[in-house]
Amino acid sequence: MWEKDINIHDVREIRTRTCVYFGCGAINKIEDIAKDFKAKGLDRVIVMSGRNAYKATGAWDVVEKSFKNNGIEYINYDGVTPNPTTTAVNEAAKIAIDFGAKAVIAIGGGSPTDAGKSVAILLKYPDKTANDIYEFTFAPTEAAPIVAINLTHGTGTETNRFAVVTIPEKDYKPAIAYDCIYPTYAIDDPQLMVKLSPKQTRYVSIDAVNHVVEAATSKVASPYAVTLAREVITLVAQYLPKAIENADDLEARYYLAYAAMLGGVCFDNGLLHYTHALEHPLSAVKHELSHGLGLAILLPAVVRNIFDTKAETLKYILEPIAGKISTASEAETKVYEWLKSVGVPSKLRDEGFTESDIPNLVNLAFTTPSLDGLLGIAPTEATKEAVSQIYTNSL
Repeated sequence: MWEKDINIHDVREIRTRTCVYFGCGAINKIEDIAKDFKAKGLDRVIVMSGRNAYKATGAWDVVEKSFKNNGIEYINYDGVTPNPTTTAVNEAAKIAIDFGAKAVIAIGGGSPTDAGKSVAILLKYPDKTANDIYEFTFAPTEAAPIVAINLTHGTGTETNRFAVVTIPEKDYKPAIAYDCIYPTYAIDDPQLMVKLSPKQTRYVSIDAVNHVVEAATSKVASPYAVTLAREVITLVAQYLPKAIENADDLEARYYLAYAAMLGGVCFDNGLLHYTHALEHPLSAVKHELSHGLGLAILLPAVVRNIFDTKAETLKYILEPIAGKISTASEAETKVYEWLKSVGVPSKLRDEGFTESDIPNLVNLAFTTPSLDGLLGIAPTEATKEAVSQIYTNSL
Protein backbone atom coordinates (compact mmCIF):
# COMPACT_ATOMS: atom_id res chain seq x y z
CA MET A 1 0.00 0.00 0.00
CA TRP A 2 1.63 3.20 -1.20
CA GLU A 3 -0.19 5.14 1.50
CA LYS A 4 2.19 3.78 4.15
CA ASP A 5 5.05 5.68 2.54
CA ILE A 6 3.29 9.01 3.21
CA ASN A 7 3.84 10.90 6.44
CA ILE A 8 0.39 12.34 7.13
CA HIS A 9 1.95 14.99 9.39
CA ASP A 10 3.95 16.51 6.55
CA VAL A 11 2.05 19.45 5.12
CA ARG A 12 2.35 19.54 1.34
CA GLU A 13 1.32 22.00 -1.33
CA ILE A 14 -0.96 20.45 -3.92
CA ARG A 15 -1.41 22.68 -6.96
CA THR A 16 -4.70 22.57 -8.79
CA ARG A 17 -6.22 25.88 -9.89
CA THR A 18 -6.05 26.44 -6.12
CA CYS A 19 -2.99 26.19 -3.89
CA VAL A 20 -4.03 23.53 -1.38
CA TYR A 21 -2.18 23.07 1.89
CA PHE A 22 -2.77 19.44 2.72
CA GLY A 23 -1.92 17.36 5.77
CA CYS A 24 -2.20 17.19 9.55
CA GLY A 25 -1.30 20.61 10.86
CA ALA A 26 -2.10 22.41 7.60
CA ILE A 27 -4.27 24.88 9.50
CA ASN A 28 -1.06 26.59 10.64
CA LYS A 29 -0.47 27.66 7.03
CA ILE A 30 -3.09 30.34 7.61
CA GLU A 31 -0.21 32.39 9.03
CA ASP A 32 1.53 32.38 5.64
CA ILE A 33 -1.75 33.15 3.90
CA ALA A 34 -2.41 36.07 6.24
CA LYS A 35 1.07 37.45 5.55
CA ASP A 36 0.44 37.20 1.81
CA PHE A 37 -2.94 38.91 2.08
CA LYS A 38 -1.53 41.70 4.22
CA ALA A 39 1.28 42.30 1.73
CA LYS A 40 -1.33 42.59 -1.03
CA GLY A 41 -3.43 45.08 0.94
CA LEU A 42 -6.15 42.53 1.70
CA ASP A 43 -6.34 43.68 5.31
CA ARG A 44 -10.11 43.47 5.92
CA VAL A 45 -11.91 40.15 5.50
CA ILE A 46 -15.26 38.54 6.16
CA VAL A 47 -15.22 35.09 7.76
CA MET A 48 -18.06 32.82 6.61
CA SER A 49 -18.98 29.99 8.96
CA GLY A 50 -21.71 28.03 10.64
CA ARG A 51 -22.56 28.53 14.30
CA ASN A 52 -20.26 26.01 15.90
CA ALA A 53 -17.85 23.85 13.87
CA TYR A 54 -15.36 26.60 13.08
CA LYS A 55 -14.74 27.00 16.82
CA ALA A 56 -15.30 23.41 18.01
CA THR A 57 -12.66 22.06 15.63
CA GLY A 58 -10.03 24.50 16.92
CA ALA A 59 -9.67 26.13 13.50
CA TRP A 60 -10.84 29.54 14.69
CA ASP A 61 -8.23 29.88 17.42
CA VAL A 62 -5.46 29.53 14.85
CA VAL A 63 -7.13 31.77 12.27
CA GLU A 64 -7.95 34.56 14.70
CA LYS A 65 -4.39 34.55 16.03
CA SER A 66 -3.00 34.85 12.49
CA PHE A 67 -5.26 37.82 11.80
CA LYS A 68 -4.04 39.59 14.92
CA ASN A 69 -0.42 38.76 14.16
CA ASN A 70 -0.71 40.32 10.71
CA GLY A 71 -2.98 43.27 11.37
CA ILE A 72 -5.95 41.90 9.45
CA GLU A 73 -9.35 43.16 10.57
CA TYR A 74 -12.27 40.79 10.29
CA ILE A 75 -15.98 40.41 10.72
CA ASN A 76 -17.66 37.04 11.13
CA TYR A 77 -20.93 35.95 9.56
CA ASP A 78 -21.81 32.72 11.37
CA GLY A 79 -25.31 32.23 9.98
CA VAL A 80 -24.49 29.76 7.23
CA THR A 81 -26.65 26.63 7.46
CA PRO A 82 -26.55 23.36 5.54
CA ASN A 83 -28.05 23.99 2.10
CA PRO A 84 -27.28 27.74 2.38
CA THR A 85 -29.83 30.20 1.04
CA THR A 86 -29.77 33.37 -1.03
CA THR A 87 -31.20 35.12 2.03
CA ALA A 88 -28.10 34.30 4.07
CA VAL A 89 -25.76 35.23 1.22
CA ASN A 90 -27.46 38.60 0.81
CA GLU A 91 -27.23 39.27 4.55
CA ALA A 92 -23.56 38.35 4.64
CA ALA A 93 -22.77 40.38 1.52
CA LYS A 94 -24.32 43.52 3.02
CA ILE A 95 -22.28 43.05 6.19
CA ALA A 96 -19.13 42.47 4.15
CA ILE A 97 -19.69 45.51 1.91
CA ASP A 98 -20.49 47.78 4.85
CA PHE A 99 -17.35 46.54 6.62
CA GLY A 100 -15.20 47.13 3.57
CA ALA A 101 -14.10 43.50 3.28
CA LYS A 102 -11.57 42.80 0.54
CA ALA A 103 -11.44 39.01 0.78
CA VAL A 104 -13.44 36.04 2.08
CA ILE A 105 -12.29 33.36 4.51
CA ALA A 106 -14.67 30.37 4.57
CA ILE A 107 -14.37 27.91 7.44
CA GLY A 108 -16.51 24.79 7.30
CA GLY A 109 -17.81 22.27 4.84
CA GLY A 110 -19.31 22.92 1.45
CA SER A 111 -21.99 25.27 2.74
CA PRO A 112 -19.76 28.03 4.17
CA THR A 113 -17.42 27.75 1.19
CA ASP A 114 -20.22 27.97 -1.38
CA ALA A 115 -21.85 30.86 0.48
CA GLY A 116 -18.41 32.48 0.77
CA LYS A 117 -17.80 32.17 -2.97
CA SER A 118 -21.13 33.88 -3.55
CA VAL A 119 -20.27 36.73 -1.19
CA ALA A 120 -16.90 37.08 -2.94
CA ILE A 121 -18.76 37.73 -6.20
CA LEU A 122 -21.03 40.31 -4.58
CA LEU A 123 -18.04 42.19 -3.16
CA LYS A 124 -17.11 42.94 -6.78
CA TYR A 125 -20.72 43.52 -7.87
CA PRO A 126 -22.33 45.38 -4.94
CA ASP A 127 -25.34 46.38 -7.07
CA LYS A 128 -26.24 42.70 -7.56
CA THR A 129 -27.81 40.14 -5.22
CA ALA A 130 -27.47 36.43 -4.63
CA ASN A 131 -30.73 36.00 -6.51
CA ASP A 132 -29.15 37.65 -9.54
CA ILE A 133 -26.26 35.17 -9.35
CA TYR A 134 -28.39 32.05 -8.95
CA GLU A 135 -31.13 33.07 -11.39
CA PHE A 136 -28.39 33.80 -13.94
CA THR A 137 -29.29 37.40 -14.70
CA PHE A 138 -25.59 38.09 -15.14
CA ALA A 139 -22.31 36.17 -15.48
CA PRO A 140 -19.60 37.39 -13.09
CA THR A 141 -16.01 37.55 -14.24
CA GLU A 142 -14.56 38.85 -10.96
CA ALA A 143 -14.67 37.87 -7.29
CA ALA A 144 -12.76 38.86 -4.19
CA PRO A 145 -9.98 36.44 -3.15
CA ILE A 146 -11.25 33.37 -1.31
CA VAL A 147 -9.62 31.10 1.26
CA ALA A 148 -11.41 27.80 1.91
CA ILE A 149 -10.58 26.15 5.24
CA ASN A 150 -12.22 22.77 4.83
CA LEU A 151 -13.72 20.92 7.80
CA THR A 152 -15.20 17.94 5.93
CA HIS A 153 -14.01 15.29 3.49
CA GLY A 154 -16.66 15.37 0.80
CA THR A 155 -17.57 18.37 -1.27
CA GLY A 156 -14.33 19.19 -3.09
CA THR A 157 -15.53 22.78 -3.40
CA GLU A 158 -12.24 23.98 -1.90
CA THR A 159 -10.50 23.09 -5.19
CA ASN A 160 -13.03 23.94 -7.87
CA ARG A 161 -15.18 26.64 -9.48
CA PHE A 162 -18.58 25.44 -8.33
CA ALA A 163 -21.02 26.75 -5.74
CA VAL A 164 -24.59 25.83 -4.84
CA VAL A 165 -27.10 28.03 -3.01
CA THR A 166 -30.85 27.53 -2.53
CA ILE A 167 -33.49 30.09 -3.51
CA PRO A 168 -35.99 29.12 -0.78
CA GLU A 169 -39.03 30.97 -2.07
CA LYS A 170 -38.88 29.02 -5.33
CA ASP A 171 -37.58 25.64 -4.06
CA TYR A 172 -34.68 26.11 -6.48
CA LYS A 173 -31.19 24.86 -5.71
CA PRO A 174 -29.06 25.91 -8.68
CA ALA A 175 -25.34 25.43 -9.21
CA ILE A 176 -22.91 27.98 -10.63
CA ALA A 177 -19.47 27.47 -12.13
CA TYR A 178 -17.18 30.44 -12.76
CA ASP A 179 -13.41 30.66 -13.01
CA CYS A 180 -13.41 33.71 -10.74
CA ILE A 181 -14.48 31.66 -7.71
CA TYR A 182 -11.63 29.19 -7.57
CA PRO A 183 -10.25 29.72 -4.06
CA THR A 184 -6.82 31.31 -4.03
CA TYR A 185 -5.84 29.07 -1.14
CA ALA A 186 -7.39 26.03 0.51
CA ILE A 187 -6.54 24.20 3.71
CA ASP A 188 -7.31 20.49 4.11
CA ASP A 189 -6.27 19.47 7.60
CA PRO A 190 -7.52 16.02 8.68
CA GLN A 191 -7.13 16.99 12.34
CA LEU A 192 -10.03 19.41 11.86
CA MET A 193 -12.29 16.61 10.60
CA VAL A 194 -12.25 14.16 13.50
CA LYS A 195 -15.27 15.83 15.12
CA LEU A 196 -17.53 15.05 12.17
CA SER A 197 -20.55 13.11 13.39
CA PRO A 198 -20.84 9.47 12.35
CA LYS A 199 -23.64 10.37 9.93
CA GLN A 200 -21.76 13.25 8.35
CA THR A 201 -18.62 11.13 8.09
CA ARG A 202 -20.64 8.75 5.94
CA TYR A 203 -22.58 11.33 3.96
CA VAL A 204 -19.67 13.54 2.93
CA SER A 205 -17.60 10.60 1.71
CA ILE A 206 -20.57 9.28 -0.27
CA ASP A 207 -20.81 12.76 -1.79
CA ALA A 208 -17.26 12.33 -3.07
CA VAL A 209 -18.16 8.94 -4.58
CA ASN A 210 -21.13 10.48 -6.37
CA HIS A 211 -18.97 13.29 -7.74
CA VAL A 212 -16.66 10.88 -9.48
CA VAL A 213 -19.27 8.39 -10.69
CA GLU A 214 -20.97 11.26 -12.51
CA ALA A 215 -17.79 12.96 -13.70
CA ALA A 216 -16.39 9.73 -15.15
CA THR A 217 -19.60 8.88 -17.04
CA SER A 218 -20.80 12.27 -18.34
CA LYS A 219 -20.82 13.15 -22.03
CA VAL A 220 -17.72 15.31 -21.42
CA ALA A 221 -15.78 12.76 -19.35
CA SER A 222 -12.05 12.48 -20.04
CA PRO A 223 -9.51 9.75 -19.25
CA TYR A 224 -8.32 12.04 -16.45
CA ALA A 225 -11.76 11.95 -14.82
CA VAL A 226 -11.91 8.17 -15.08
CA THR A 227 -8.45 7.77 -13.53
CA LEU A 228 -9.32 10.08 -10.65
CA ALA A 229 -12.67 8.34 -10.15
CA ARG A 230 -11.11 4.92 -9.65
CA GLU A 231 -8.64 6.29 -7.09
CA VAL A 232 -11.31 8.19 -5.17
CA ILE A 233 -13.57 5.16 -4.88
CA THR A 234 -10.62 2.94 -3.92
CA LEU A 235 -9.68 5.28 -1.08
CA VAL A 236 -13.24 5.69 0.18
CA ALA A 237 -13.80 1.93 0.10
CA GLN A 238 -10.68 1.37 2.17
CA TYR A 239 -10.81 4.23 4.65
CA LEU A 240 -14.48 5.07 5.25
CA PRO A 241 -15.04 1.90 7.34
CA LYS A 242 -11.97 2.81 9.39
CA ALA A 243 -13.23 6.33 10.06
CA ILE A 244 -16.64 4.93 11.03
CA GLU A 245 -14.99 2.49 13.44
CA ASN A 246 -12.67 5.10 14.96
CA ALA A 247 -13.51 8.77 14.46
CA ASP A 248 -10.03 9.76 15.64
CA ASP A 249 -8.19 7.68 13.03
CA LEU A 250 -6.12 10.43 11.42
CA GLU A 251 -4.81 8.21 8.66
CA ALA A 252 -8.38 7.40 7.62
CA ARG A 253 -9.37 11.08 7.73
CA TYR A 254 -6.27 12.00 5.73
CA TYR A 255 -7.06 9.67 2.85
CA LEU A 256 -10.77 10.49 2.89
CA ALA A 257 -9.84 14.18 2.67
CA TYR A 258 -7.47 13.38 -0.17
CA ALA A 259 -10.22 11.40 -1.94
CA ALA A 260 -12.63 14.31 -1.54
CA MET A 261 -10.10 16.79 -2.89
CA LEU A 262 -9.45 14.55 -5.90
CA GLY A 263 -13.20 14.26 -6.34
CA GLY A 264 -13.47 18.04 -6.52
CA VAL A 265 -10.84 18.14 -9.25
CA CYS A 266 -12.54 15.22 -11.02
CA PHE A 267 -15.91 16.89 -11.38
CA ASP A 268 -14.27 20.19 -12.21
CA ASN A 269 -13.20 18.31 -15.35
CA GLY A 270 -15.97 15.79 -16.05
CA LEU A 271 -18.85 17.77 -14.51
CA LEU A 272 -21.96 16.19 -12.97
CA HIS A 273 -25.26 14.81 -14.22
CA TYR A 274 -28.18 12.76 -12.87
CA THR A 275 -27.46 12.26 -9.19
CA HIS A 276 -26.80 15.91 -8.42
CA ALA A 277 -29.49 17.19 -10.79
CA LEU A 278 -32.04 14.99 -9.02
CA GLU A 279 -30.75 15.51 -5.48
CA HIS A 280 -30.94 19.30 -5.60
CA PRO A 281 -34.77 19.25 -5.77
CA LEU A 282 -34.85 16.83 -2.82
CA SER A 283 -32.93 19.11 -0.44
CA ALA A 284 -34.51 22.24 -1.91
CA VAL A 285 -37.92 20.90 -0.88
CA LYS A 286 -36.70 19.40 2.42
CA HIS A 287 -33.94 21.75 3.60
CA GLU A 288 -33.09 19.46 6.51
CA LEU A 289 -32.11 16.62 4.15
CA SER A 290 -28.37 16.15 4.06
CA HIS A 291 -27.05 16.53 0.52
CA GLY A 292 -24.87 13.44 0.89
CA LEU A 293 -27.79 11.34 2.11
CA GLY A 294 -29.92 12.43 -0.83
CA LEU A 295 -27.14 11.44 -3.20
CA ALA A 296 -26.73 8.07 -1.50
CA ILE A 297 -30.42 7.33 -1.93
CA LEU A 298 -30.33 8.11 -5.65
CA LEU A 299 -27.01 6.51 -6.57
CA PRO A 300 -28.12 2.87 -7.09
CA ALA A 301 -30.98 3.87 -9.41
CA VAL A 302 -28.72 6.22 -11.36
CA VAL A 303 -26.12 3.47 -11.82
CA ARG A 304 -28.89 1.20 -13.10
CA ASN A 305 -30.00 3.86 -15.59
CA ILE A 306 -26.55 4.55 -17.06
CA PHE A 307 -24.91 1.12 -16.79
CA ASP A 308 -25.53 -0.20 -20.28
CA THR A 309 -24.28 3.04 -21.83
CA LYS A 310 -21.13 3.27 -19.68
CA ALA A 311 -20.63 -0.35 -18.71
CA GLU A 312 -16.85 -0.59 -19.06
CA THR A 313 -16.23 2.63 -17.16
CA LEU A 314 -18.58 1.64 -14.34
CA LYS A 315 -17.11 -1.85 -14.10
CA TYR A 316 -13.68 -0.26 -13.66
CA ILE A 317 -14.43 2.56 -11.24
CA LEU A 318 -16.98 0.73 -9.08
CA GLU A 319 -14.96 -2.44 -8.55
CA PRO A 320 -13.55 -1.33 -5.16
CA ILE A 321 -17.08 -1.10 -3.71
CA ALA A 322 -19.08 -3.47 -5.95
CA GLY A 323 -16.63 -6.13 -7.05
CA LYS A 324 -17.18 -7.71 -10.44
CA ILE A 325 -20.41 -6.56 -12.08
CA SER A 326 -21.88 -7.47 -15.45
CA THR A 327 -25.47 -6.17 -15.60
CA ALA A 328 -27.35 -3.01 -14.69
CA SER A 329 -29.43 -4.84 -12.09
CA GLU A 330 -26.34 -6.37 -10.50
CA ALA A 331 -24.60 -2.98 -10.41
CA GLU A 332 -27.61 -1.37 -8.73
CA THR A 333 -27.84 -4.14 -6.14
CA LYS A 334 -24.14 -4.19 -5.30
CA VAL A 335 -23.88 -0.41 -4.96
CA TYR A 336 -26.87 -0.48 -2.59
CA GLU A 337 -25.29 -3.33 -0.63
CA TRP A 338 -22.14 -1.24 -0.21
CA LEU A 339 -24.18 1.73 1.01
CA LYS A 340 -25.87 -0.54 3.55
CA SER A 341 -22.47 -1.88 4.64
CA VAL A 342 -21.35 1.64 5.59
CA GLY A 343 -24.60 2.33 7.44
CA VAL A 344 -26.65 4.19 4.83
CA PRO A 345 -29.58 1.94 3.80
CA SER A 346 -32.08 4.80 3.42
CA LYS A 347 -34.65 5.19 0.68
CA LEU A 348 -36.75 8.23 -0.23
CA ARG A 349 -39.70 6.89 1.78
CA ASP A 350 -37.52 6.91 4.89
CA GLU A 351 -37.08 10.66 4.41
CA GLY A 352 -40.79 11.34 4.00
CA PHE A 353 -41.15 11.30 0.22
CA THR A 354 -43.97 9.42 -1.52
CA GLU A 355 -45.14 8.75 -5.08
CA SER A 356 -47.20 11.94 -4.93
CA ASP A 357 -44.00 14.03 -4.60
CA ILE A 358 -42.43 12.72 -7.79
CA PRO A 359 -44.17 15.01 -10.34
CA ASN A 360 -43.02 18.10 -8.42
CA LEU A 361 -39.49 16.75 -8.07
CA VAL A 362 -39.33 16.01 -11.78
CA ASN A 363 -40.61 19.49 -12.58
CA LEU A 364 -37.95 21.07 -10.34
CA ALA A 365 -35.22 18.97 -11.97
CA PHE A 366 -36.16 20.46 -15.34
CA THR A 367 -37.00 24.03 -14.27
CA THR A 368 -34.38 24.87 -11.64
CA PRO A 369 -31.77 27.14 -13.27
CA SER A 370 -28.60 25.22 -14.25
CA LEU A 371 -29.93 21.70 -13.66
CA ASP A 372 -30.89 21.36 -17.31
CA GLY A 373 -27.18 21.71 -18.06
CA LEU A 374 -26.40 18.73 -15.86
CA LEU A 375 -29.18 16.64 -17.37
CA GLY A 376 -27.97 17.59 -20.82
CA ILE A 377 -24.63 15.85 -20.29
CA ALA A 378 -26.04 12.67 -18.74
CA PRO A 379 -24.88 9.61 -20.69
CA THR A 380 -28.47 8.51 -21.39
CA GLU A 381 -31.30 10.68 -22.65
CA ALA A 382 -32.62 12.58 -19.64
CA THR A 383 -36.33 12.56 -20.43
CA LYS A 384 -38.93 13.35 -17.80
CA GLU A 385 -39.86 9.67 -17.88
CA ALA A 386 -36.28 8.62 -17.16
CA VAL A 387 -35.97 11.08 -14.29
CA SER A 388 -39.31 9.97 -12.87
CA GLN A 389 -38.17 6.35 -13.03
CA ILE A 390 -34.97 7.11 -11.11
CA TYR A 391 -37.01 8.79 -8.36
CA THR A 392 -39.50 5.89 -8.35
CA ASN A 393 -36.72 3.29 -8.12
CA SER A 394 -35.27 5.25 -5.19
CA LEU A 395 -38.47 5.20 -3.11
